[in-house]
Amino acid sequence: MNILVLSKHKADTRTQFIDASGLFKKATNNNLLADEHIDKIMQVFDNKENVTHFAECIEHGAIAENDYNLSVSAYVEPKDTREKIDITKLNAELKTTVAKIDRKRSDIDAIMAEIGGA
Repeated sequence: MNILVLSKHKADTRTQFIDASGLFKKATNNNLLADEHIDKIMQVFDNKENVTHFAECIEHGAIAENDYNLSVSAYVEPKDTREKIDITKLNAELKTTVAKIDRKRSDIDAIMAEIGGA
């Protein structure tokens, strides 16, 4: 959802971009914003605050340099919600798993040798 607010009487030379995509709740074909989310959007809009991963005020010159791209994602960096993986821990777990597999293979080979040798 995007809302574009234009004003001829604005003295400020910045454009505010707000990414409210993380606030709405998906419900059937419509997205719903709770009152507290609307209040948050309005507070940030009224105060022209920069809020990490939510809102940024960008000078018009920067927008021009970006070929007048008005996409919110071009100016507001989305929050990284990917799971953080501890590579050292993951490698240790893999090493343990491989050792268990190797032991099981040895056990199976011993059983097969016993069965084949009987």
